[in-house]
Amino acid sequence: MSRIGKYPVNFDEKVQVSVAGQLVTIKGAKSALKYDLDTRITAKVDGKTVVLTRADDSKESKSLHGLYKVLIQNAVTGLTTGFTKSLELHGVGYRANVQGKKLELSLGFSHPINFDIPEGIEIKVDKQTTVVVTGADKALVGQVAAKIRGYRPPEPYLGKGVRYSGEHIRRKAGKSAGK
Repeated sequence: MSRIGKYPVNFDEKVQVSVAGQLVTIKGAKSALKYDLDTRITAKVDGKTVVLTRADDSKESKSLHGLYKVLIQNAVTGLTTGFTKSLELHGVGYRANVQGKKLELSLGFSHPINFDIPEGIEIKVDKQTTVVVTGADKALVGQVAAKIRGYRPPEPYLGKGVRYSGEHIRRKAGKSAGK
């Protein structure tokens, strides 16, 4: 059996899980996530657990077994506690603010960058230099954080740019004086 897929996914009363054919729906207090399973994987709800089984022992089935188990586990975790990514803006004049469903970033360009906040994501700005991305979908939170970081990745000489909180930037030495 798959080492990851063989374990059941446990959930509590905050989350409702329903299986209709190959469609698994996980509903929480604020939102719902849906996953369409591959035909080689079947799911069933047994009390407060979801058990996934696979049709055969091929390599693809084993990998899909573990994949869908982790996706459902992440959905349950996201709908109960949520996922968070924190970004820091380093640089003179680098700042961010949220206006409605838009994040406005000033990152040293001649124009501000307006980022449309996707559905299911909440963005908070602390002290104009810290951006906190939260949501129930782990992949979407990571994708949004990576997109924001991609507007001005940290550069190795001065360390200016958008970085994840706690990210270490390897610094390079600048030009040295000539002989």
